[in-house]
Amino acid sequence: MTIMKEKAMADISSYPGLRHLRGAPTVHVRHVRKGKLLHDGTGLSFWFRPSTAVLSEVPVDDRELPMLFHARTHDHQDVTVQLTVTYRCTDPATTTSRIDFSIDPDTGTWRQDPLSQIANTLTENTQQHALEVLATLDLETAIRTGVEKVKDATGNLTAAHIGLEIIDVRVVAIRPDAEMEKALQTTVREKVQQEADRATYERRALAVERERAISENELQNQIELAKREELLVVQRGANALEKAEGQARADRIAVDAKADGIRKLAEAEAAGEKARLDAYRDVPQETLYALAAKELAGNLPEIGSLTLTPDMIAPILQRFTR
Repeated sequence: MTIMKEKAMADISSYPGLRHLRGAPTVHVRHVRKGKLLHDGTGLSFWFRPSTAVLSEVPVDDRELPMLFHARTHDHQDVTVQLTVTYRCTDPATTTSRIDFSIDPDTGTWRQDPLSQIANTLTENTQQHALEVLATLDLETAIRTGVEKVKDATGNLTAAHIGLEIIDVRVVAIRPDAEMEKALQTTVREKVQQEADRATYERRALAVERERAISENELQNQIELAKREELLVVQRGANALEKAEGQARADRIAVDAKADGIRKLAEAEAAGEKARLDAYRDVPQETLYALAAKELAGNLPEIGSLTLTPDMIAPILQRFTR
C-alpha cells in the first residue's frame, strides 16, 4: 500500500524576529514555549517567536484511509481485501504525545510524516482483524459472506491509544486471485447456462404441452362436429322416412278410396244391369226381339237394307234372357 505524504496546512507569515500563524477550523494547533502550553485549539491566530516556539498541527476532520491487502482462507486460498477506514482525531493532546505532529515554525510543514504513521498503525490493526476472520472461512464462504463478517470484525476496531476514533469501516470487496476467480466464474457461468437451458427446455415442454392441448381440443371439436353431423343425418333420415310413410299412408288412402269408388261403381252398374235384366225377364219374347233388333240397328253402320234370320237374333235374345 502506497501512502502519499501530505503537507501541513499552517499559514505562517514571517516578520523580523516574529512569526504569525493563522490556523483553520479543521486543524488543531498546540503552541508550547519552555514546556508551557500557550495556545491550544482550532481556528487559532497568534504571534510567536520561532526561536522558542514548539508548534504542533493535528487535522481533526474526518479522513479516509483506503486499504488493499492479501489474506489466506481456511482452505489455503489467497484473496485480496479492499476496504476503507474512516477516522478522525478526538484527543489531540494524546495524539501529539504519541505521534510527532510538530511543524517547522518558518515553513509550517510537518517535520515528520505523521499521517503515514497513523496509516501504518490502522492498517496493521485492520489487517489483523480481517486475517483472523478470513482464516476461519473457506474460499466460497469468504467470497459469499466475507464482506459482512470482516465488517463486523473490524467494527470494534479502536485507536483510542493514539487519540483517534474509528468512525466507519467499509469493506468494498473480497476477491480471489485471477486464475481462481476465472475458474469460479466458469463454474458460475456453467450453472447459469444450465439454468438457462433448463428454462429453455421447460418453455419448449410447455409449448409442446400447449400444442398438444390445442390438438386435443381441435380433435374433440371434430368429434363433436361429427357426432352432430351423424345426428343430423339420422334426423334427416327419420324425417324422410316419416314423410315417406305419411305419403304412403296418403297414397294408400287414396288408392283405397279409388278402389272403393270403383267397387261401388261396379256394384252400382251390376245392380243396374241386374235391375234391367229383371225388368226384361217378364217381357214377351216378341217384344224382346223387337228391342234386340232396335239395339242392333243402333250399333250397325248405315245400310240400305238388312235381312235378319232367327240364327242371328238368337244370341241377342240370350243376352236379355240370362
